[in-house]
Amino acid sequence: MAITRIGNIASTIPDDSIQNVKFSNIVNFKNIIINGDMSIAQRGTSASNVSTGYDTVDRFKIIRGAGTLNVSQETDAPSGQGFAKSFKVLDASGSSPGASDSNRIQQIFEGQNLQYLKKGTSSAESLTLSFWIKAKVTGTYIVELFDADNARCISKTYTVSSSETWEKKTITYDGDTSGTLGNDNGGSLECTFWFTAGSNYTSGTLQTSWGSQVNANRAVGLTNALASANDYVQITGVQLEAGTTASDFEFLPHDVNKRRCLRYYTQVTQNHYFAGARANGTSGIIGGRFYTSVPLRAGPTIDAGTYQYYYGDAGGAGVSSSTTALEYQSDDTGLTFRLNSALSGLVDNEPVIVGTNSTIGFDSELWLQMFIT
Repeated sequence: MAITRIGNIASTIPDDSIQNVKFSNIVNFKNIIINGDMSIAQRGTSASNVSTGYDTVDRFKIIRGAGTLNVSQETDAPSGQGFAKSFKVLDASGSSPGASDSNRIQQIFEGQNLQYLKKGTSSAESLTLSFWIKAKVTGTYIVELFDADNARCISKTYTVSSSETWEKKTITYDGDTSGTLGNDNGGSLECTFWFTAGSNYTSGTLQTSWGSQVNANRAVGLTNALASANDYVQITGVQLEAGTTASDFEFLPHDVNKRRCLRYYTQVTQNHYFAGARANGTSGIIGGRFYTSVPLRAGPTIDAGTYQYYYGDAGGAGVSSSTTALEYQSDDTGLTFRLNSALSGLVDNEPVIVGTNSTIGFDSELWLQMFIT
């Protein structure tokens, strides 16, 4: 007998059966999409009248160009498929897009995670996208892949056949033998679901094979999925993988899925204390270091919030104050900060506990140009 480890599963396999185990078919993290089951939503479960940015469900960016969009994490999901959540985009007013307007959701991927796709070589891998969708408006929808390093794209259509009914869709994209992806932590590839598009994106011929991006060719034939008030689209089970066949959705443990999201966004919630610091002199300057729970993709920017400090005054009593003033230098493990506030009673080099009385986000998300001009 031999003890064989497959991923994190240890199993006992007879020696004479080892040759029958097809290790080439065992793939961990085959899904390029992060949080494709829509289970992680650090920023909250709903947001109203959103602008372009990241709201609610982690790793999915909303691009808003028309209408009044509300986004939410929903418990409605296709029955019997293992999904518990979905991502919903609802237009409260209805969309009448101008020529340059569009409504989309997208996920952006680091180039260093995609080198195995061999893009830009004669061995470039095909990609297959599979997902579940529920929409109020039936018709032709579009998903685009965009190579941001080389301004190349490909768009494919699918059909929503039944109103307000969960349907599974599968799309295959040929491999691209032109344009290699950068081997770094920058955004190299986008996967974009189009829901509304103005004439600037629909006046040409749909780019169904890889080629240089031309705006007029990106969403030709798209049905306006958000044309009337309260039209909506929901998606879940989004999987993008190498090959020409869609495999079963790769369900990851909740903790693994969340850690993958934390690479791009880490949140400290209200009334939590997250760093130790020391007073620098007695004039109200506090310096310290905050470490994120997992390494971030890059040094973060800081979402709005106020910072709460607890320290001992000269008489030993606890004193607190708050401010939004913050100076920092960040890297992928956190940030070294200096907080300037008119605090009294500080003792030079005195320990200080730093926290927040609101919510602070440490944002290392990928932001790419929405479209070429």
